[in-house]
Amino acid sequence: MKYFADLHIHSCLSPCGGEDMTPNNIVNMALLKGLDIIAVTDHNTARNLPAVDALAREAGLCLVPGLEVTTAEDVHMLTYFPDVERALAFSDEIYGLLPDIPLNARFFGEQTIMNEEDEPVGSIDRLLISALSESIEQLTARARRHGGVCVPAHIDKESHGIIALLGFINPHLGFRTVEVSPRGVAAGFSQYDPRLKVLSNSDAHDLGLILERVQPLELAEKSAACFLKYLDS
Repeated sequence: MKYFADLHIHSCLSPCGGEDMTPNNIVNMALLKGLDIIAVTDHNTARNLPAVDALAREAGLCLVPGLEVTTAEDVHMLTYFPDVERALAFSDEIYGLLPDIPLNARFFGEQTIMNEEDEPVGSIDRLLISALSESIEQLTARARRHGGVCVPAHIDKESHGIIALLGFINPHLGFRTVEVSPRGVAAGFSQYDPRLKVLSNSDAHDLGLILERVQPLELAEKSAACFLKYLDS
């Protein structure tokens, strides 16, 4: 069946995410846009996923648990998991690999953890957009140990894109899917390697940027597990 998705959305836990990117607002905007599947992929953390997951389930929306991780090469990688529990376990390990740089909220913005009522229940004091002390290859292996799949993010972009930083995508890394921004798709960048499947997501940091019904995915069922199988096949 065909399902419509936006698989790269930031909540208010990402320092660059808007204050209105709360769990309820994300889920309700996705419903208004007619989406079937979303992924919330905050920078280097999964701590807002439990609230989003509970709300998505209640609304009949499928959440693919994810993170956007910055590797030692400064490349952004989308990491997707079959359930919130494994995403959180991975997130806890990732936090230990972040440099101990305190958050300057006046410069970067707050990093707010919320519950299902959109109430702040905590915050993260370490700057989440820093690069890890772990390479792309190491990160990919770590994600797989937690049942996850890695996808190079916005490969068409100069900032944090794998091609701009490394010059190419090493086949040895085993990626079967990449992400290209909507602008990159329009420019023909999705033809980079016809052997690779392409996702095109919003990378939304504001509610209005969440995609509408523009990216159909052909999946056997509407589930995170089925989506991960699609990525890795």
